[in-house]
Amino acid sequence: MYWIYGQLYRFLVRRTGSKFNAVILKRLFMSKVNKLPLSLSRLIQYMKGKEDKIAVVVGTVTDDIRVYEVPALKVTALRFTETARARIEKADGECLTFDQLALRAPLGQNTVLLRGPKNAREAVKHFGPAPGVPHSHTKPYVRSNGRKFERARGRRNSKGFRV
Repeated sequence: MYWIYGQLYRFLVRRTGSKFNAVILKRLFMSKVNKLPLSLSRLIQYMKGKEDKIAVVVGTVTDDIRVYEVPALKVTALRFTETARARIEKADGECLTFDQLALRAPLGQNTVLLRGPKNAREAVKHFGPAPGVPHSHTKPYVRSNGRKFERARGRRNSKGFRV
């Protein structure tokens, strides 16, 4: 289904020369890791004061139970979780698809382009300077998290040395 959006936006990029459409096209072809979900709470936070514009997320919009009141928002996304869609529509908002967006804003007029937090993945905690190097907060890959595993030598003065 989503490859059709790719064809549509490839056409729009060619015919309009719009930077907005080029960015959408690029993001549509990104891997899943780079099309991160955006929670309803962050969406509301980013759209504060821009309620008249259309939020565009190339990824999934997920629900956030910590949010009590959802403002009326117009949101375009690849997917919505069931509850997120229900809450946006209940607040007199709109959940649009990318083909509907292409009809409404072919050049990206009155839109706000958003994306999910890229470094929120658990895997990212393992990236960086090697664990054990001074001032490194990189999470080591450990088979177990008990008392005996990467908690003694090099971690405390009483056990040999401390880095």
